[in-house]
Amino acid sequence: MGDPRPPLVIFTGQSHPSLAEDIAGHVGVKLGDILVHNLTSTETEVKLQESIRGKEVYIIQSGSKKVNNDVFELLTMVYACKTSSARKIVAVIPYLPYSKQCRMRRRACITSKLVAKLMCNAGINHLITMDLHQREIHGFFDCSVDNLRSSPFLLQYILDNIPDYRDCVMVAKHPSATRRVSSYAERLRVNFAVVHGELKEEEEREVDGRTSPPPTPIVIGNGNLPTVAPATFACSFPTPIPPYQQKIKPSLSLVGSVSGKIAIMLDDVIDDVERGAS
Repeated sequence: MGDPRPPLVIFTGQSHPSLAEDIAGHVGVKLGDILVHNLTSTETEVKLQESIRGKEVYIIQSGSKKVNNDVFELLTMVYACKTSSARKIVAVIPYLPYSKQCRMRRRACITSKLVAKLMCNAGINHLITMDLHQREIHGFFDCSVDNLRSSPFLLQYILDNIPDYRDCVMVAKHPSATRRVSSYAERLRVNFAVVHGELKEEEEREVDGRTSPPPTPIVIGNGNLPTVAPATFACSFPTPIPPYQQKIKPSLSLVGSVSGKIAIMLDDVIDDVERGAS
């Protein structure tokens, strides 16, 4: 007799093994036999304990507090499956690491795109994730992406566990989250409020490169006849360049009323609970 299992294998990393067990239980298959551990040198080692030739492989790995280890562990698992002749590799990543670093901030880089390229080059054929921080991240991947929504489950949780939910107010931590919060408020038929003036990122206080002065010509001595090296810009300006106006955040304020109401704060990535609740 052949292998009684269908040509589908579910592997899990070390980030959330209990989640993988629940998924495998709902699908009706056993978790695949794989060894994932860290050596004494803290290097990640992956060993497949069964043949996956010609099978569809689902790798369940999400971001946790050890996000860098989770990412590299996922890449190693994907590459191990690719070199073992898996027919298709599907990565199930509920929380995509580095999804907040999807825009150019000051002189930083778009790290989310780098992570996407690493995953695709490692061998991912399909990605299943939830609530991407920005929908534009979908374009960073060279493979198909399913961006699932958690809003139906969260709305149902509010309906089932908050009897007087009609007396609640959905609160956005910052103005950029207004669109998401207003969508929830419209579905629940309640009002929403917005916290304005909160400093979202520490780099907002850093000096922007755009405030640098224009480059000045450099005088180079050449015997008795000094010469002037050309400036890095190719044209002259008839009027002085106006200085860059730094943004000044207003004092923290709340747009809307939550007095006597149940305040429900909503955000897609909650990595600082104390800061948000204060």
